[in-house]
Amino acid sequence: MTFSLGLTGSIGMGKSTTATLFAEAGCAIWDADAAVHRLYADGGAAVEPISLLFPQATRDGSVDRSVLKDLISKDKDVISQLEAIVHPLVKADRELFRQTARADILVFDIPLLFETEGDAEMHAVACVHVAPEVQRDRVLARGTMTEDQFRQILAKQLPIAEKLARSDYQIETDTPDHARSQVAEVLADIRRRMAHA
Repeated sequence: MTFSLGLTGSIGMGKSTTATLFAEAGCAIWDADAAVHRLYADGGAAVEPISLLFPQATRDGSVDRSVLKDLISKDKDVISQLEAIVHPLVKADRELFRQTARADILVFDIPLLFETEGDAEMHAVACVHVAPEVQRDRVLARGTMTEDQFRQILAKQLPIAEKLARSDYQIETDTPDHARSQVAEVLADIRRRMAHA
């Protein structure tokens, strides 16, 4: 049996770091953001359909994310048009990973897992979390977005309390050691479940 674990959380909560901890423990990781990067890269499956809708957003055979971000900020309809192109391609990428991965526990790192109803494809969901002020400080420390952009992203995501309530496991990422110990506990519980399946 292969076990599918959805890994989610809001921006700046430590999801990527937690995914790395799962990888170090022998899990195979599928990263939704990395899949989108592949689709947007030179030769990626999303380049041509996006160029037909938004020619200004493609350059040198790839999608220019900064141009897309600018288009989205100016017109709220752009995001739904993009999602109609990208979501089916991301799903196909995820299915290919599911069929070819060589681990017994597959971890799907998906920021919008609940929002896109991806949780229906998982055996369980783990949600990372941290105090709101730590989250804000982490995001703004990256220097890649303004506080206003941060608030816009948060507004598109389910509140963290709702994500936690809907998850089977909660992983607090306040310190690396605490996160690592919780990942070990989650994996021990999953292996117990798999043994009794």
